[in-house]
Amino acid sequence: MPTFSLVPRGPFALSAALRFLADFTPAAHPAEDDGVLRLAFPADDGLHVVGCAVRQPGDAGAVRVSWTSDGAAPAAVRAQVARILSLDVDGSGFPAVGEADPLVGRLQAEFPGLRPVCFYSPYEAAAWAVIGNRLRMTRAAAVKDGLARTYGETLTVAGRAAHAFPVPGVLRGLDPVPGLSAVKTQRLHALAEAALDGRLDAAALRALPPGKALARLRELPGIGPFGAELVLVRGAGHPDLFPRAEPRLHEVMARAYGLPGTPDALAPVAARWHPYRSWAALLLRAGEGRVRPAAG
Repeated sequence: MPTFSLVPRGPFALSAALRFLADFTPAAHPAEDDGVLRLAFPADDGLHVVGCAVRQPGDAGAVRVSWTSDGAAPAAVRAQVARILSLDVDGSGFPAVGEADPLVGRLQAEFPGLRPVCFYSPYEAAAWAVIGNRLRMTRAAAVKDGLARTYGETLTVAGRAAHAFPVPGVLRGLDPVPGLSAVKTQRLHALAEAALDGRLDAAALRALPPGKALARLRELPGIGPFGAELVLVRGAGHPDLFPRAEPRLHEVMARAYGLPGTPDALAPVAARWHPYRSWAALLLRAGEGRVRPAAG
């Protein structure tokens, strides 16, 4: 298998990514017992499928990636894996955010080396937003996993089976989509078309001002304010967006900082996290059970 290396700029621990994914219901990711992160996903080109085995001996130094594909370009695979692991962002300034904000600093110490682990693409994040709307998360995850196992490609990655979500051309042809309503089926078809037309390109979305990117995403069927932020932050990997449509984050922040739980009241706090607002928000959500009310 071909290989490449990714050198983190700033703290990064693969073990933290593995622990996060094991608890992240949409990923339906098994808890690995050998320190290897196994990935299988549609390539950003919307046509090919990629399987990767990601290793970082000792949670230090370069991340080594062995991969296989049915035709994806090597440079594009490297860029996509880097984005999935948030290794395309220079994180050397993230510790300074924790020095300026003691709460973020405590969470950085509790979750050393944790960066956002993204959906494999904006396409897959958008599909999750549609699938998960008004469904229990465990049920939505089962539907998504069933689509991968039945209609996606199954790859052997580091000796184990890994199931990729269906590529857009396959998803577009499913009618009905098992486990989903006719409305959601139509919305998934539209998202597949958008992916094939380049409207869910990660680099293009991140190149836009965030407000404009979110507005474009909200034009897609079934993508509201929450879904648009999900696609931009967890699909395209935008590192510096304060989610204004995520009530659970606002509840955690309001409790921690003693402020009203409205986006306008909390945005000045998040501004202190620039240019890593997405990263700090993830830490607060990951450690929400550990966040204590503000003193006084």
